[in-house]
Amino acid sequence: MAESTSTTAPERRARVEELIAYHAPIARALTDERTSLESRLIPVSAYIITSCIEAFLRYPELMAAIDAALPAEEIGRRARRPGCRVNTVSLWSIANFWLLGRKVMAMVDPGAVDDVEAAHTVLDFWERAARSFRGDGTRQAWDSGTAAVYDEAVVAQLLDGAAPVGDDDRLRITRFNATLIAYLFLLYFDTRVGAGDTGPYPLADGRVLLVRDYYQLADSDFWWSDVAAAVPYRNLTAALVLDGVRVDRITDFGTTYTTPESYLDHLVGFGLFTSDGQPPGELRAVPLSELEAIVAAVRPTQSALYRSVAGMDRHEKIRCGAYVYFSFLRPYAVEAALTDVDWTVPRDIPGPLYELVSAMEGDNAGVDDDGPYYAPLA
Repeated sequence: MAESTSTTAPERRARVEELIAYHAPIARALTDERTSLESRLIPVSAYIITSCIEAFLRYPELMAAIDAALPAEEIGRRARRPGCRVNTVSLWSIANFWLLGRKVMAMVDPGAVDDVEAAHTVLDFWERAARSFRGDGTRQAWDSGTAAVYDEAVVAQLLDGAAPVGDDDRLRITRFNATLIAYLFLLYFDTRVGAGDTGPYPLADGRVLLVRDYYQLADSDFWWSDVAAAVPYRNLTAALVLDGVRVDRITDFGTTYTTPESYLDHLVGFGLFTSDGQPPGELRAVPLSELEAIVAAVRPTQSALYRSVAGMDRHEKIRCGAYVYFSFLRPYAVEAALTDVDWTVPRDIPGPLYELVSAMEGDNAGVDDDGPYYAPLA
């Protein structure tokens, strides 16, 4: 395992305090910005809380094992490639899910949750991976409003494969994007983490490149994705060349905010690629003539997925959604070639607590302003 910069117990405690204080206001702001949390189909709040409690109980041991197999900073460095789910949103999540689990457990058993060594394992792993992934001295997109993680060679390949876009093409691409986003929203159990943006990558002629990754469209470790056998690609990467658009910021949730807001109306170049196959991250162009075929495969898959999810009981829905969140750490284990890992969830949450949490219904309320979002160490 890589050496931490905090080597003594007092240094580790101080480091944890600093990182908790760093994350707290950012998590509050991002939570306040979220749109609807609840769904008529899926018990989102119940599965999020379940996954965060599991993360609190299990991430320290899992991260220590991953770090021993491959240091966090090396994982972050290797992840700077299209199609890799060690990305902006998973990096935010592996720290904040643990912190949210800590927050919940403190309500259940105040004063009994602060193990400084466990906290240091999680937050130090996160910081080393995050700084290495970004490579610009910052920790996450919040710090700069950007997430330009792909190197010049990747950007050049994406631009080389981007074709000019006319009005008819723009409409096709907009429909293609909307179809994939809607499908991935359901596949990832009413969360927007199935697609994520990086950039902006300013171009010499004043235009800007935005890169969008669509993750795990086809059959994957999501056992409910067995309906997706006909989807021809697991991962797709789109190069969006925009003219007359200012990218105001990209968030740690992989969402882009622009002026004007409707940036696809200003799309002048588009390329589509897949990173499926070997070696990992190697891009292969997908002909734009396949857009309609991909959409034709995704639409009935989405319908079949909806029927499958609607037929699940509440516990199974919670199990699926909790797995989506808890397994944000799984790509780090994959990078470290760590295969003997139990990702079952729920697993360690105490039975009576799960009964309470599984009955929760969110109300989409804002964050209570009383005190820090994440409390300092006791």
